[in-house]
Amino acid sequence: MTKKKSKFARYSLGDKSFLVCGYLLLGLFVLAIIVPIIYIIFASFMDPITLQNKGITFDFSKWTLTAYTRVMENKQIWIGFKNAVLYSVLSTVLSVLITMLAAYPMSRADFKGKGFFNIMFMITMYFGGGLIPTYLLISKLGLLDSMWAILLPGAFSVYNMIIARTYYLGIPAELQEAASVDGANELTYFFKILLPVCVPIIAVLAMWCFVGMWNSYFDAMIYLNDSKKQPLQLVLRSILIQNQPEAGMISDMQSTAARAQLAELLKYATIIISSIPLIVMYPFFQKYFEAGLMAGAVKG
Repeated sequence: MTKKKSKFARYSLGDKSFLVCGYLLLGLFVLAIIVPIIYIIFASFMDPITLQNKGITFDFSKWTLTAYTRVMENKQIWIGFKNAVLYSVLSTVLSVLITMLAAYPMSRADFKGKGFFNIMFMITMYFGGGLIPTYLLISKLGLLDSMWAILLPGAFSVYNMIIARTYYLGIPAELQEAASVDGANELTYFFKILLPVCVPIIAVLAMWCFVGMWNSYFDAMIYLNDSKKQPLQLVLRSILIQNQPEAGMISDMQSTAARAQLAELLKYATIIISSIPLIVMYPFFQKYFEAGLMAGAVKG
């Protein structure tokens, strides 16, 4: 009885070489991501003097929770965390809703003016008003120092709309025909029939929007003045700046060195703290991510 060859054994020499090279490159890419993450996790628990002099050590007597204690004792951290969650959730809901609503007519062949709106959308992908005109617009609208200055300017993404439109194009037209026969109007079809079918692409867009808003700090730095409205990323940035040694501090070299070491340690701790929500959230979206992304990118 002859042993059945494996799938890899049936490949040609060229295909085998290509696959081996691909797996090696993929392995190097994974290592390039995992190794820095592991280093940051270990470094955040290290004594700053030991980390500076010896690097990472597994002598647990040299480990400390100083960085996490200093960060978590700051009450502004919890305010920033609450604001970051609020902004990210609201931004995700608003952005996904607007994107799905805008993509639906753009996917319809009978939508008059489709070409005109498509050109208008494409122009905004390559040309923007710039920081100063945008700031003046936000100021004239009375949105300065409010959460709407953070949520509204980035609520619509043309790229996300194109992905959602392409996903719509992959849905059989018979679905709408069946809904029309049953007496469903456009709103009923969209909210009760179409959106439940689009859960994978909605999950992908929600993941992108949440991560983008969670990591964003520049808009908050420009438009928000009240410290009680600042998101987590801006609060962590302030903590790092406060603990940096100031220029000209040469009177007490020991104090300057200690502050520099603590600032380095705080840097690792803030990276871990700000990444926890994304790490916790990703497993819940993973099963939809590949299906939604591929279906929205290949068809059309």
